[in-house]
Amino acid sequence: MSEEANELKKELARRKRMAIGIASEIHDIVEDTLWVDYEKMPGLAEKLVAAVQEANRFKADNCLS
Repeated sequence: MSEEANELKKELARRKRMAIGIASEIHDIVEDTLWVDYEKMPGLAEKLVAAVQEANRFKADNCLS
């Protein structure tokens, strides 16, 4: 595999980790502090959707599987 292909895969993995991190924040709120932090959910949901869309766009634009 070429160096460029490796870098693209690393970048895709980084973008996926960002989305997973946001999902983890949502999970933590649901599990631990829902009744206190519920107002954070809409913003986190928007961030999660944007992060997943961006990762998927990057994947498609760079023909990654």
